[in-house]
Amino acid sequence: MEERVLFFFKHSILLAPRAGSLSPLNRNLKTTMDIIDKKILNLIQNDFPIGPHPFKSVGEKIDLGEQEVIARVRKLKDDGIIRRLGISLSPQKAGYTTTLVATKVDFAKLDEVTRCINAYPHITHNYLRDDDLNVWFTVIAEDRFEIENILSEISSRDGIEELLELPALNVFKLNVSFSYDEEQGKNDRQ
Repeated sequence: MEERVLFFFKHSILLAPRAGSLSPLNRNLKTTMDIIDKKILNLIQNDFPIGPHPFKSVGEKIDLGEQEVIARVRKLKDDGIIRRLGISLSPQKAGYTTTLVATKVDFAKLDEVTRCINAYPHITHNYLRDDDLNVWFTVIAEDRFEIENILSEISSRDGIEELLELPALNVFKLNVSFSYDEEQGKNDRQ
C-alpha cells in the first residue's frame, strides 16, 4: 500500500486527495498540464489574491481572462490535481483545539471506516500508511470535550482495532509548495 502524506499548507491550495476518496493522485502531471496550468498553480498556491475577482487578478499576470483561469482551475480540480482551494487558518490562534490520531483499521473494512472518518467535518487531513497503525488523521474542534466525543464515536466503529491519540506538544508550521518547471515539464517539491 502506498503512503499518502498530506501537509498543512500555509496558503491556498492542497494538491492531494483524501485517503478513502479512492481518487488516486495523478502522478503523470506532464501529460495533463500544460505550461499555462503550471503558471496558474505556481501563482495560486503561494500568492492567491484576496479581492472580489481573484481569478481575474491571476489571469492578468499571465495574459488570460478570468473565465479561462476559472475553467483551467476547475479542470485541474476535476482531474484530481487540485483537491481543495481555500484558506488555511491556524486553529490554535482561532481558538480551536487539534490532535493527530493514528488508528489500526482492519483492511477488509478500510473503505467503510475511511468513509466514516471523512464524513466528519472536523477531520482536516487523513492518510493511509503501510504500517500496523494504517489510517492517520487530524481532528479540529472547539474544545477537548468535542474531540473526545468524536474519537469515542470513531473508535466504536466496526473495523477500528486500535486508536491512538497524539496531541501536539509543540506546533511547527510547515509550508509546502510545489514548484512547477514551466519549461521542462518537471515538478519539484520545495
